[in-house]
Amino acid sequence: MSPHEIGLYASAAVVVGVGLRTLVLAGSGAGGPAAGGPSAGGPGEVLAVVRTALARRPWATFALFAVMAVMAVVQYAVPAVVEDLMRQPDALHDGQWWRAGTALLVQSSGLVQIAFNLPALLMIGAVAETVLGWWRTLAVFLVTGVLAHVVSLAGWAPRGGGDSVAVCGLLGALAVTCLRRGNLGGPGLKADWYLLLVPAAAVFLCALRNNHGAGLLAGCLLGLVLVPGATSGPGSRTAAA
Repeated sequence: MSPHEIGLYASAAVVVGVGLRTLVLAGSGAGGPAAGGPSAGGPGEVLAVVRTALARRPWATFALFAVMAVMAVVQYAVPAVVEDLMRQPDALHDGQWWRAGTALLVQSSGLVQIAFNLPALLMIGAVAETVLGWWRTLAVFLVTGVLAHVVSLAGWAPRGGGDSVAVCGLLGALAVTCLRRGNLGGPGLKADWYLLLVPAAAVFLCALRNNHGAGLLAGCLLGLVLVPGATSGPGSRTAAA
């Protein structure tokens, strides 16, 4: 295994591991029972947080999931759709800029990508919507997803498609939002220091020219810009209105 591959797998492990803990922290609210705890991010805690988020009926997330689910069926019923919508080499040069958007709609690696990306979208999107609100969730998903595919078309990964880059964007925005609302000058940073691994992983992945790093980093930046500073916990729906 090459150093490049080792770096990619290590970054993926960090993003997944810290991402699960981020969901628990975001869904529980700052100071909640699971926030910053050593076991935060366990399967039971994650499922409980996701169930609570889904019970709040995150309609924007449901809409995104429905679109992706329909497109998953379509791409198997009409395989040519994948080639028609995914990223293609020289697409920007040929004026096919629209592929930066349509590439979000198809999972070019097939069933494995579908099986991972759709549940991830539902879980992370539902929690993100309770924290960020519906329009910020849509904005982060679309902006980070399109930006990551633009970077890919520009040379990082000219061929492919999928919405995982946008899901990474939602995770980045969640992590930074939790950091901003965790009293970073005091004990909050000491308890939740692991959230800093998300932007660190984003920068590292970008250095490796991996498009997930672009989505993750863009999400972190949008977490700074879109979400107003708040003193309430990240689970506060009032702050995300």
